[in-house]
Amino acid sequence: MNWNNILSTNRLRESTREKRITDQRNEFESDFGRILFSPAIRRMHDKTQVFPLTTDDNIHTRLTHSLEVQSVGYSIGLNICNNSEFQQRLSIDKEILLRSIPLILSNVSLCHDIGNPPFGHFGEKIISNYFEDYFQSCKAPKLTENQRKDFINYDGNAQGFRVLTKLQVLQDNYGLNLTIGTLTAYLKYPNLSDEISNIGYYKKIGVFQSEKDHLLKIREISGLDKIRNPLAFLMEAADSICYYVMDIEDSFNKKYYNFEFIKSKFKKYGDQCMEDLFERFDVIFERYLNNVDDENKSINLEVTRIVKFRIFLIQELVNIACTNFLENIDKIEKGEYHNELIFDGEKCLAETLDKFTNEFIFTKREIQSLELTGESVLTGLLDLFIDDIINYNKNKYTKKRAEKLMGLISGSLKVSALIESKETDIFKIDNYYKLRLIVDFISGMTDKFALSLYQKLSGIKIV
Repeated sequence: MNWNNILSTNRLRESTREKRITDQRNEFESDFGRILFSPAIRRMHDKTQVFPLTTDDNIHTRLTHSLEVQSVGYSIGLNICNNSEFQQRLSIDKEILLRSIPLILSNVSLCHDIGNPPFGHFGEKIISNYFEDYFQSCKAPKLTENQRKDFINYDGNAQGFRVLTKLQVLQDNYGLNLTIGTLTAYLKYPNLSDEISNIGYYKKIGVFQSEKDHLLKIREISGLDKIRNPLAFLMEAADSICYYVMDIEDSFNKKYYNFEFIKSKFKKYGDQCMEDLFERFDVIFERYLNNVDDENKSINLEVTRIVKFRIFLIQELVNIACTNFLENIDKIEKGEYHNELIFDGEKCLAETLDKFTNEFIFTKREIQSLELTGESVLTGLLDLFIDDIINYNKNKYTKKRAEKLMGLISGSLKVSALIESKETDIFKIDNYYKLRLIVDFISGMTDKFALSLYQKLSGIKIV
């Protein structure tokens, strides 16, 4: 594995970025600006993290979650690059490492959920289940097996790769035209639909057939072939750290439980290792309180404790992730490592967090009822758009409805579909790209826009 190739600043299309004296950014810093200013990032402010359609602005959305993952990812990058053995292994100047790896991790952490549909990960399941049924029906158009797999195995990671490399379109099919270094680190699942297996990170689709040419070029330049970029393990760790810890804090803020409840359940799940963890946390918290004026020690104590516990947990998990990454770097580089970093070695904390969130957060009636709302909305929108657009020439009534529905789809998405299909009439693109276009449109919606559009098209509300 050649790290100089992995950290490549080459792009899918040669960059037209002008080198100005006033612009001191390197190529990875330029990537960050491209991602940050993209419309797809802005839409994440109203997409579900855990609690769908919440009106509580203190609760995480996909955007606030991604900003926190970005911070943790950057910190992990700094930790790794300051490790002397890692520096020697790569034989790359420390200053160059610090201006590349932490920045790449910052980039991919910010955009790791950029392709997620409305209503969180449940939205991915809704779309997958919809197409599994759809392709068994007699009304489904004929596609190749691999094309059908793209929809049946729909995944937000693959949709995100499409967003980054195509859908943020100007006048070509290169999207944001990010560096190879950033794109390979983004690929949590570096697989096409026909490359899925039951082994580790090969279990999911990471790239649709529509982006196959981009993937092949990335593999060629990076030299990674089907092996996951080692930095993707660190991005995955940053994501897991944030959603486990912050989901617990969000639920605390929604008054699902108090700190003592968390403490008792952690000790139940983790036994002695959680006893040791809370002993260390209590020492740190007491040390903090000793620096607080006596008259203020009882003010907002419960909230202060949960915030300090969040900081403590994140640091613990960051240390675990970095340790496991460095200890397993040989296997990672050979493509022989298929564990998640925080669930390897000292995995007691991660397993405890997983058990706690599954038992006391995701089973809440509030979440489950709103997930069912999401199912009705996404299924309804897919029905409305697919039936008429696929059957455009069936009769004059279908044709008129299809034209009206097509008029609702974003102009930039239609431009992208026309460019990649090499057509000039949107209704003449083949059925695979018609379905791609519909899914691009619906998956890019915010939760509230999806709900509102479904209600309008269903006649539930007028405005």
